[in-house]
Order: sequence, then C-alpha cells, then structure tokens
Amino acid sequence: MKNTMKSLKEIKTEMKTLNKILIAFSLVFTMSCDTESLLTEESISNQTAGAYFSTTSGFEDLSKSIYPLLRPIAQLRALTLNGTDIFSRSGGFRNVNTELNVNFDTYGPEFTEGISEVQDFWVYHYKAINRANTLLSRAESLENVGTYASTRDVRVAEAKFIRAYCLFSLVQQFGDIPLPLEETTSANKEVIRVPSAEVYAQIITDLTEAEAVLPATASDYGRATLGAAQHLLARVYLTRGWNFGNSLGGTAADFEQARVYADKVIAAHPMVTNYKDLFPKKNEDVTNQTHGPADQNYRNSETIFAVQYSNNPLTNVGENAYAIGDQVAGDSGNNSHSIFGGSHDESPGSPGRTSDYNRQLGAHSTVPGVWRLFDPETDTRYHLNFVEKVYAVVDNPGFVPADGVAPIDIKSGDVVVEYRDWNNPATTLEERGKDVGGNMNYAVINHDQIGKIEESNYHNPNHHPMMWKFWEPGIDYGNGFGQADHPLMRSSEAYLIAAEAIVKGASAGSVGSAADYYNAVVNRAVGGALADADMAADPNDLSSLATKSYRSSGNVTIEMIMDERAREFMGEGLRWYDLKRTGTLISRSKAFNPWIGALNYIKEHHYLRPIPLSEIDLATNEVVQNPGY
Repeated sequence: MKNTMKSLKEIKTEMKTLNKILIAFSLVFTMSCDTESLLTEESISNQTAGAYFSTTSGFEDLSKSIYPLLRPIAQLRALTLNGTDIFSRSGGFRNVNTELNVNFDTYGPEFTEGISEVQDFWVYHYKAINRANTLLSRAESLENVGTYASTRDVRVAEAKFIRAYCLFSLVQQFGDIPLPLEETTSANKEVIRVPSAEVYAQIITDLTEAEAVLPATASDYGRATLGAAQHLLARVYLTRGWNFGNSLGGTAADFEQARVYADKVIAAHPMVTNYKDLFPKKNEDVTNQTHGPADQNYRNSETIFAVQYSNNPLTNVGENAYAIGDQVAGDSGNNSHSIFGGSHDESPGSPGRTSDYNRQLGAHSTVPGVWRLFDPETDTRYHLNFVEKVYAVVDNPGFVPADGVAPIDIKSGDVVVEYRDWNNPATTLEERGKDVGGNMNYAVINHDQIGKIEESNYHNPNHHPMMWKFWEPGIDYGNGFGQADHPLMRSSEAYLIAAEAIVKGASAGSVGSAADYYNAVVNRAVGGALADADMAADPNDLSSLATKSYRSSGNVTIEMIMDERAREFMGEGLRWYDLKRTGTLISRSKAFNPWIGALNYIKEHHYLRPIPLSEIDLATNEVVQNPGY
C-alpha cells in the first residue's frame, strides 16, 4: 500500500511539470502569431446563388440541374399509358360489368381536378421549366466568359430544349397553359393561361434556336443534342398539323415540316438491327439467367435522347419530394421494371420477394387485344414484351395441383405457368394443366382467359402475363433500383412520323412513300421483308383466330400506323399523346380497353385534362377550368 501511494505522488509531480511546459509553449506560440488573422472568420460556404452562377464553374453546375427532374417526369405514366387502348390500371377484366371500377383512368366521376396524378404532372413539369428558365436568365450575367462562350451557348440551347420538351407535354395534356419564360424569383400567384397556338409557336422558336447551336454529339452523354431537337421538332410539327380543336395554329405545311425533320433524324440515327438490343438483355428462364447489369449497354445509334440512370446509388436517386401521389418511386433508380404487373409470387417454386423475378406491381395492365396486334412467331417485340412461361425458382416437392390430384415434385427450372400465344390456344384437355383436369404439370392459360382466369393452386385469379420489356436481371429487389436508361426518343419513331405526315399530305421523303417508311419498322421487327407479319384480323374478338398482315402492300392508313406505334413503343410514354393527336382516343380506347368500353364514361372533354385544383385554389385571379370538370 505504501509503495502504491508513493507511485501516485510521483505521477502527480510529473503531470504538474508537464502542464507547466505546455503553458509556456502556448504563450510563446501566441506571442509569435498574427492574432488578427487568428480572429478573422472566413465563411467558405456562404456564397449566394447569384455570385456562384455568374462563374463558369457555377453555370456549368446549373446546366446539370435541368436534367434530373426528367427521372420523376418519366415515371408519371398514369396520364400517358393508362386509360388508353394498351393499358389499364385494373387488370381484373373478369369483373367488367359486375364490379365498380373507381380508378380514374376509366374517365368516370373519380377523374377530377383534385387527383394526385394531375397535380404531380403539372408541378414536376413546371419545376423543370423553371430550372431551364433559371439557366436562361443567368446566362446574361455570366462573368469572365472567355473561351467558355461556345459552351455557354450550347448550355443555353439545352435549356431551351428542356423547356420546349416540358411545354409540349403540358400543352397536349391541358390545352391553354401558363407560359413562363423567365426565372421565378418572387412569389406570384397569378395564373394566366396562354392560348395553345402561342405555346406551340414558343416551342418551335425554342427548338429551332436550339437546333442551330446543339452539337450532333454531346460533351457529356445524356445532354440534349442536335438530333434530340430535330426529333422533337418532328413530333411538334406533326401534332400541330393535326390542329386539335382548330386551336394549335396548325396548317398542312406542318406535315411537310414533320417529314423534313424526320428525314434529318433518320439520316443521322440509323435503327439498330435487332430490336432486342435496345432494352435490357435477359433470359425468360430466370433460373438460367446469363445476363446482369455488367453486360448491358444502352447507348446505340437509334436512341436519340433518354433519361439517364447508373449503377452508382449516389447518382441514381430521383427527386420525389414534390410528389403527392405514388407514381414516383421512393427507391432510387429506374422503376419501369416493376410496374407492368404479372406477379407470380404465389406460384409453386416461388422464393417470394427476391430479385429473381423482382417486384411486380399492377400499375399498368396490358389489355387483351394488344397481344393480338403481334405475330407471335416472327415479331421480336412480342417475345421481348411478354413473359410466356413462368419458372419455379426453388424446388417445391409434394405440390398438389388441385384437390383430389396426386402430388407432384416441382424442381427449380420447371415451368409452372404457361401463357399460350393468342394464335395457338390449348384446345384439348390434354394440353391443359392438372389444376383443371389436364395432363400438364403446369397451368396453361389461353389468351382469352387473361385477366379472367379462375384461381388455381398455380396462380391467383384474374392473372395476366408480365409486360417485361424493361425488366432488368440482377438488380436489387424493390420498386426502383433499375440501372437502365429509359428512352424518350428513338429514330424508329421518325420513320412512323414521316409515314403519318405523308398520309396527311406531305410529299414523299428520302426513304420513299408512306409504305416504305412504315415497312422499314415492321421489317426490322419481324426479320425482313419476306417474313410473315400476321396479326388478328379483329384484335378484340378474342375467340377468332383469323389473321391479316400488318405489312403494307402499298396503302397505309392511320389505323395501321396506330397499331404499329402500339407494337413499337409499348410502355414508352407516348400512347395517350398518339391517341389524342389522331383523334382516336375514344374509339380505340372503347374498342380495346374492356373497362372503358363497358363503363362508357369517356367523352369528348377527356381530350384535355383538368387544371389541378391546387393551382386554382392558390391563384389570386379567377382561373377558367377546362370544360367538363
């Protein structure tokens, strides 16, 4: 004990000596330093937007900010896909005429100015426009431009393209709309709707000015290019030429301009040889998956402009803070792999919620007649778009197909559900599954049973195949996490724009007649001019196996073009605009979409969406609502 006490005293003595040395050192250090500089506070982060954006580095960062909102905008698909002749929010077609469907895409009383789908579409597009306007306004005060001048001019052209792109979507959806052309710097609650013709004139001005400056190849992949401006001009001229409600300022000359710009796009952006190379590569048998994120490549000559995603979680995030609905994925990344229905989590051999088949939400269910637009034997788009067989991922020994049926052993890799091609139905009991008294160890669902099938031990009721054009193998399970770029413009559309413009009176172009442009897209899909291209003679008579060719033998009609656009651009966000432009929204939606046809809510005023209630409520002036709402 005594030795211990002595040791502690020694330690205390040494600590006192050390403290004295440290105090002396600090005094010397203080006396030898500039006390003024030590006390001067320098705030590195306190920089105003005006000061930062007036520098070339700040302006360059500002130019990057005009693109990220394209991610949530591309995910706002409820107003562009559903309520058409291709997709429905509800896939339970067996319930048509027996149950109430309260989804707004039936155009019933639930479709009001207060729904989130309308507000989110409006808000996100105007936020993107304001970002573009911010860059355009700040370009005038950029300091020490020097050699950056040419880059500045390109960035200004990019902003005009983004503004035109968003205005074009808005004016098609809502008609007369506000037309802000300057950065919003203070609160303004006045809502002035500008006539659609003026909006179109501004869009064309923005795009022609952008066309004069944008390069053919962007400095950073993903930025707007010359081809993007020309492609959008082709769309805009084609749409204005149809002159919806005599309100767009369109003339016959617009169709000629549409064909001219389509030819420019075709010359610079050749279609790829194989349609499947445009979208994520995958094997239908997910137990034998040979593809993954590492071997995907979404850059090609045909894709002119696309929403960019990546494999980096830090740069793959979206901006979902402004959304009040559920369309914008809470997960980061592309969500197009998870929203087209067809989940088989309940089927035998399913491991549950894993990345093998990943998440499958029924946000957009394909209506039955759409399958019958394709030739299942030759059209590569049919096989890319639709899952025809579902496979067991894990072993399921002792599975009972139905009550009173002997158990069977299902192994990983076995087929558990087959969706028969529309032109090759199972016509005998022997061809059907053991769940309905047949011979097959898997369920067999004919095309006319899609969305109507009774529940089975193999599947839930009302089942339909997954539309998996955008499905990605090897990514994390969830609503998002996709890494595939989402195409907004492909040059195959330029061929069909030119065909449509010629049908409407434009002169023949560099490819030839309307039939030449049209057949170029069909022939790429089916494997050449000599291959069959047979669709159902009546796509909506699900019991008929009669066929007709969808290749043109010389004559091209708007109906043929609309069928081909359905095949070529399924799920790419163009459909509602196509139907509106051609005045076929009501006729085709009622013919193809079982819910719309049975409920018969759709009327002429549905060619325009309602101005969002939030916009009307916040306005200090009286805002006139679109008719019918």
